[in-house]
Amino acid sequence: MTQPVSIAEPSAPNKWIILGTVMFGTFMSTLDSSIVNIALPTIRRELGAGDSVEWIVLCYLLTTTSTLLIMGKLSDWVGRRQLYISGFCVFVLGSLLCGFAWSLWSLVAFRVLQGLGASMIFAVGPAIISDTFSPKERGQALGLMGSVVAAGSSAGPVIGGLLLGKFGWSSIFFVNVPIGLLAIWRAWTILPASPKVSGQQFDLVGAGLFLIGVITLLTGLDFGPEPRYGWDNALVVGLLSVGGILLLTFFLWEMRVKEPMLRLSLFRVRPFTAAILAAFCGFVASGANLFVIPFFLQQLLQLTPEKAGLILLAGPLTLSVVAPLGGYLSGKISARWLSSFGLLVTTCGYFAFSFLDVNWDWKDVVWRSALVSLGFGLFQSPNSSSALNAAPLAQRGIASSMIAFMRNLGFVIGIALAAAVWYSVRNRYALANNVAPDTTPAQLLGMHYVYLTMTGLVLTGAIISLTRGKTQEPSQPAYPENPVPAVAN
Repeated sequence: MTQPVSIAEPSAPNKWIILGTVMFGTFMSTLDSSIVNIALPTIRRELGAGDSVEWIVLCYLLTTTSTLLIMGKLSDWVGRRQLYISGFCVFVLGSLLCGFAWSLWSLVAFRVLQGLGASMIFAVGPAIISDTFSPKERGQALGLMGSVVAAGSSAGPVIGGLLLGKFGWSSIFFVNVPIGLLAIWRAWTILPASPKVSGQQFDLVGAGLFLIGVITLLTGLDFGPEPRYGWDNALVVGLLSVGGILLLTFFLWEMRVKEPMLRLSLFRVRPFTAAILAAFCGFVASGANLFVIPFFLQQLLQLTPEKAGLILLAGPLTLSVVAPLGGYLSGKISARWLSSFGLLVTTCGYFAFSFLDVNWDWKDVVWRSALVSLGFGLFQSPNSSSALNAAPLAQRGIASSMIAFMRNLGFVIGIALAAAVWYSVRNRYALANNVAPDTTPAQLLGMHYVYLTMTGLVLTGAIISLTRGKTQEPSQPAYPENPVPAVAN
């Protein structure tokens, strides 16, 4: 029996140019995720969409989340460079067609195409960075990527507002075309060939079970908090039940099939599993916060949308500054301690939010948002680096997509969980005190409990993060300078 000699992975010679190329693409795809929301009222009016306008956002989210693991597996199979470039081609085509959409449902269909392209980009980006940088430099590179994600998220509403006012809603899609073509050219000329896993068949049954299961489950989670449905609605219960059964069947299938889409042995790697679960806890809390805080600012503090938007910039701006610092420190401090400390800081931020009150002014919200993002910036890059360092090279694409999948899934579940806690506490208070559910005391109490729930969830993530142990460096180099012969055991 033979085993490869364990050696550290060297960095690619033009690593910073490759990083810049991937950052450019990540900024563009992240920008597009946030730029559409500001145009929804205009699209609703001009296309006569009514309440169905939510499907413009929902279809994009469902497409990206449900296909991320499939794209990660494809990247291991066909090569990350090929899939990344293909993703941009699909994304640009989808953007062009979205700009020409003539009705709500034509726009929804083209947004699905755009979401497929974005899924390829999101799934493969961290894996390309992981292949390019050595384990010690990986955290710093991912920290810079974190800054780009935060910058894209915060710039989306600003750029979208400018384009919307000058050129109409179609311009927010058309602007992707020239930028996307530039990104494709850069990726074609800069990105190196990436490792492939050859001689494997694609697990079509597993991919189908996962795709339909996630779409069904997420649709149920999205409909559940809505007043016109509710968690006890037959459609919602059916969607959640069918989605859960399909995903359970997916895991049972993956344990039996010879060449699975998702090798469950990956979850026996403790540093990887702990990092994934800790990230999930953090992103659930982020989704809940993003859902609740705009209502608090606009409904209870009576702030204008413009002022509320400026206050909400505190989080992304802090994250864009702190994320590179977290990445830099990850090369000097164990990811176990740095990530766990970051989540503890975030826990303090959410606990501080649990005291929210109608007497607050904008400064009370800004420093708490900054504290939450400060901790998350210290957590995110070291945690992602730890997960990718722990994954075998042959499964790094699926590991990369798993991180992105947990982010999207966490956001969706966070919104559903926040709505469930908020509405149930608010309604219980209203019944007990014989007042309307939308009164200020009822709303405040519901929001208090949401932030207390998030505090406990992020604290749980910090404890999970502490259990990860020491990450072992991979034994196969991504860019070997000289082949290393196997040695007899």
